Amino acid sequence: MITPPAEANLRWTIHDLEAYDLREGDRYEIVEGELFVTTQPHWTHQQICTNLAFHLQTWIQQGGHGAVVVAPGVIFDIENAVAPDLVWVGSDRLAAILGDDGKLHDAPDLAVEVVSPGSANARRDRDVKLRLYSLRGVREYWIVDWPARSLQVFRHTAGALKLAATLLADDELSSPLLPGFSLPVARLF
Repeated sequence: MITPPAEANLRWTIHDLEAYDLREGDRYEIVEGELFVTTQPHWTHQQICTNLAFHLQTWIQQGGHGAVVVAPGVIFDIENAVAPDLVWVGSDRLAAILGDDGKLHDAPDLAVEVVSPGSANARRDRDVKLRLYSLRGVREYWIVDWPARSLQVFRHTAGALKLAATLLADDELSSPLLPGFSLPVARLF
């Protein structure tokens, strides 16, 4: 069982997690020193991640570039370490940000979170991670809301991630980051 650091005002770091016997299957993320622990995602959540990864990988194989990975470790610093549901990194940046430890050590070009049910999960993805990804230079952030069958696209403009579009199942997903990539949103669900 994980207990908070000894003092209430002490912030979590990746080194604190190394001292604990972490439960297999849980996801541990730290944002601005706050620890977030989640259990295995819902089947539909994972299916959406798989579908999106498949379509991005197909785009890469048909002439796109870069790499797409489900749930990689992204370590910005010792108090900010997350595992987005999916990332894409352009081939021009991948070697520079992929560490020997197999983790990314700078912002992916695209981060995707599929919101799990519950207010704590929604707060983490829609507020906490949006702020983190914005500050750290993620170029696009997609938030998939599977119960609502919608996808929000945030693009980095004027120094921050700003909502560019809210797409519904009947809409088409495309991105200036991914020239030639197009996907009917309904295919995610």
